[in-house]
Amino acid sequence: MALEHAILVSLTERTGSGYELARRFDRSIGYFWPATHQQIYRVLRRMDEAGWVTHTEVAQEGRPDKKVYRVSDGGRAELTRWIAEPGEVAILRDALGVKLRAASIGGVDAVLREVARHRAEHATRLEVYRGIQAKDFPKPAKLHDRELHQYLVLRGGIRAEESFVAWCDEVTDALQEES
Repeated sequence: MALEHAILVSLTERTGSGYELARRFDRSIGYFWPATHQQIYRVLRRMDEAGWVTHTEVAQEGRPDKKVYRVSDGGRAELTRWIAEPGEVAILRDALGVKLRAASIGGVDAVLREVARHRAEHATRLEVYRGIQAKDFPKPAKLHDRELHQYLVLRGGIRAEESFVAWCDEVTDALQEES
């Protein structure tokens, strides 16, 4: 997936300036498709030039005018084309797994520390996702359309984090028993 498609999805949900879009990435879509603010601004310019988005200049007091972006008909057509296109199947590519394979070379303690660090980060992310679920989707059975789709992506993130935390626990238990 290209960042362009993640931006198109976000802009179909709500128009916004580059700054507003970057903030949205920091709080939602960026959990699944991260991008720096600079990348977002650079890609927005390309998308504007390609005709996938349009913008309106909005005057601001004491600051430069801001551009508020929205998806154009061309952008909707591109998003429709991309949705229908077969995508890559996700493949786990994780350095922690490679380090674990190499633990017998003499680094079991170092690998245990690394597993603990990863577990802590995934557990933190899991709590963030659960917080979003509680705040934004308190009644999931009543969701439909866009809200249901957002909820299902969030549930995928929750399940992935739960799985990674459980795997870290399994690895820790097994390596500690081995020692």
